Amino acid sequence: MTFKCPVFLQPGDRVGIVAPASPFDRDRLNRGMEVLCQMGLEPVFTDRVFHKNRYFAGMHPERASDIHEFFENPDIRALWAVRGGYGSLRLLSELDYSAMAEAPKIFIGSSDITALLVTLYRRCRMVTFHGPMVTSLAEADADTIRGLNRVLFGFKPLKIEAVQGGVIQEGSASGPVIGGNLATLCHLLATPFEPDFSGCILFVEDTGEKPYRIDRMLTQMKLAGCFDSIKALIAGSFENCGPPEEVEKIFADLFAGSHFPVVTGFPAGHCMPNMTLPIGVMASLDSSSGSLTYHGPAVSSFSDKKGSGGQ
Repeated sequence: MTFKCPVFLQPGDRVGIVAPASPFDRDRLNRGMEVLCQMGLEPVFTDRVFHKNRYFAGMHPERASDIHEFFENPDIRALWAVRGGYGSLRLLSELDYSAMAEAPKIFIGSSDITALLVTLYRRCRMVTFHGPMVTSLAEADADTIRGLNRVLFGFKPLKIEAVQGGVIQEGSASGPVIGGNLATLCHLLATPFEPDFSGCILFVEDTGEKPYRIDRMLTQMKLAGCFDSIKALIAGSFENCGPPEEVEKIFADLFAGSHFPVVTGFPAGHCMPNMTLPIGVMASLDSSSGSLTYHGPAVSSFSDKKGSGGQ
């Protein structure tokens, strides 16, 4: 199936700031937007982004409305999530996927935003981007910023190498990269928004989960058949999840001897550097070099008056 790549960013482009999940710290938002300005972008937001409703960043229709408006506005070239937390799941039934599919745009976020990334990819046939959110840009290191620039502003294929961890199962494979936050992926199972992992390179990461919970979530996905038809499995960071060697052992217990290659230690997730991973773009994983190499750019040079992307 052909998926659409959104149009690449250029200096001076306006990006819509959205809060699909939890409330956020305003100082970190301001510092994150300063980074966007340093990248040559102009952040744009509505007053609704500052609303609060219990543990949500506003009422569900309000948060969905910002997403819809920024997709419809031809002057907005990308949508950037403020932070994660919890709340994206509540928006999945609120969004007009047919309308958004008409004008694909860069949509970037991670953690709880995984629910939107994988759903937009499947429902809108649109490439999305697992990467740092606006508040995390406040502390982003140089490698994280360089990774963003390379993915969003350029047309060179991306290559990311595992820097820690190791090889659970040797091999090489190719497929579109899909995934994100492990807990969020589990919460999508048995819903109308459950991702299709068939033929993909599946990426997972998490933070603040005890080792037994990571084991439980991976086991749930395994029992649900999520790994039956994947081409490869890559693990990003598992920050504050106990000793790294214990997390590594969980992956070894569950996936050693698998029919697909399994590599851990990719610098993506709740970590620094947090490299941006395009969701839906074909890539190849090689366990011998510990590298994930994308076959082509995740953005398009094509643009029409509606601001839609090319294929």
